[in-house]
Amino acid sequence: MAAKLGIVAGGGDLPFRLIEACRAAGRPFFVLALDGHADDGVCAGVPHARVRLGAAGQALDALRDAGVTEIVLAGRVRRPSLAELRPDWRATRLFAKLGMRALGDDGLLRAVTAELEREGFRIVGAQDVFAALLTPPGPVGGLTPDAEAERDIARGVEVARMLGALDVGQAVVVQQGIVLGVEAVEGTDALIERCGPLRRGGAGGVLVKIRKPTQDLRFDLPTVGPATVEAVARAGLAGVAVEAGATLMLDREAVAAVADRLGVFVVGLEIA
Repeated sequence: MAAKLGIVAGGGDLPFRLIEACRAAGRPFFVLALDGHADDGVCAGVPHARVRLGAAGQALDALRDAGVTEIVLAGRVRRPSLAELRPDWRATRLFAKLGMRALGDDGLLRAVTAELEREGFRIVGAQDVFAALLTPPGPVGGLTPDAEAERDIARGVEVARMLGALDVGQAVVVQQGIVLGVEAVEGTDALIERCGPLRRGGAGGVLVKIRKPTQDLRFDLPTVGPATVEAVARAGLAGVAVEAGATLMLDREAVAAVADRLGVFVVGLEIA
């Protein structure tokens, strides 16, 4: 039998998809929902516990008591201030190990993962639980980028690589070669909304989202879903380009259907 999986749930659809995958495979699982981040419905009808983000000791005890041996980190987690976090002694010990370094999301997640592994858990990626989540190469849906969009995609990949190398973000919006915005702490949805009013006249623009150069593939992979496509359409952009094989796509059939209905292309990029 597969090891019991602990789904550490933040916001969004990804935790729900992993719960569905575990149920379909008959795999035992336990949900650790992060208060203030996980959606309310994620605990409905499943074995679970709720903890606040700074309660590391309570979280570890809940996972051990549930018999969890493997953990997947799933869903959006807004980085809190230290006052909001109210760390317990286990979390305080972790922060003391990190020192006063300014860590980006990737660095912080790497440190948290290392601590979980020291506690005896094995960390796995969402794609290890549900391989069909990974975006395939090529178009998703019936539309493809035109020549101008292809140039914007190339520019977006170039900028996103530089952005990721600094551990800042994964996404950028480009129109007619002009960078309308880059992702930082606000996340992709807020980036798209912010860039809508900045659109120039003429052809649409592209959201490009790729993994960071030093990304640990077990966590925080770029993620898109039907809501991403809807946001892109509302902003007046022409399409979405993501890295094939390294981007999680939630409900691929729905993404294709929404994209075709709204006239937005979605494409998986093969990036060397």
